[in-house]
Amino acid sequence: YFRTMILVTGGTGLVGSHLLYHLTQKNDVIKAIYRTDEKKEHVKKIFSFYTDDVALPFSKIEWIQADITDVPSLEPVFKNITEVYHCAALVSFNPKDYRKMRQVNIDGTANMINLSIDNHIKKFCFVSSIAAVGNAINGKPIDEKNEWADSDNNNEYSITKYGAEMEVWRGSQEGLEVVIVNPGVILGSGFWTEGSGKLFTQINNGFKFYTEGITGFVDVKDVVKSMILLMNSDIKNERFVLVAENKSFKDILVAIANGLDKKKPSIKIGKTATAVFWRIDWLLTFLTKKEPLLTKNSAKASHNKSYYSSKKITKKLNFKFNSINETINRVCENFFS
Repeated sequence: YFRTMILVTGGTGLVGSHLLYHLTQKNDVIKAIYRTDEKKEHVKKIFSFYTDDVALPFSKIEWIQADITDVPSLEPVFKNITEVYHCAALVSFNPKDYRKMRQVNIDGTANMINLSIDNHIKKFCFVSSIAAVGNAINGKPIDEKNEWADSDNNNEYSITKYGAEMEVWRGSQEGLEVVIVNPGVILGSGFWTEGSGKLFTQINNGFKFYTEGITGFVDVKDVVKSMILLMNSDIKNERFVLVAENKSFKDILVAIANGLDKKKPSIKIGKTATAVFWRIDWLLTFLTKKEPLLTKNSAKASHNKSYYSSKKITKKLNFKFNSINETINRVCENFFS
């Protein structure tokens, strides 16, 4: 009898922490790497959205302090591992984080791939992003076939996620079985100061503005569910776009406002206003050394209309996505807990 031994990176992040809870429901051995104790404690908060008995699932995880950019710290972690879920990444739309993002997202992924090859890992799942999928051709929805193209419109984050994917494909050429998921904007509970969680915090604080941009959204539960299904299937060396619905930022913000019982955002921001705003914001950021609210790329992105298709995973795995409104309502309930 051969037990699966799973290694999770980024276990203290949004995808990783929800993934860990789902993995603890099976009989596998789970190792997760972490950087600080404080982050590790936060995972218990995520588990509390699923169960009243947080201690039991949490006790099934062997936590090891390590860093994906530091090979010596990673080497002992790989002992007896059979599967890897690589969720760790640095997400930033601040251009000054570009070098750090290259280091974490590209070099860190290369380290994970090299160690997986050296340790004869059975299968490797990489969490990428729709940011690393090419743009629409002739107005058709974007799917796995869209080729990445170099362009000035690519932000630093998407460049590093694409670079990370190249490392994963290199691993597949060297005999490692891999699957890549490309989720849209991930909605989930527990991270209220980063990523999409910020939207809930801002609406709760009375945020009034919206843009008409459109992009793909997906429930964190669907992301982890599809990752586990793909890892347990015979599918290998393929990628999957994970988008439940394409929605406008306005629709999302209004749904969040309804869920939190707050005022709906009512002031539409056009392209000119955002263009002015990011420049002022850049100046303030420069003077105060704080994180920018808006950068040139995120200003542009807030008006882009991109439509994505997840037909591939729905067909291959008969997968059904949660509706985004249901997801938002659940996350809003958890917001106050």
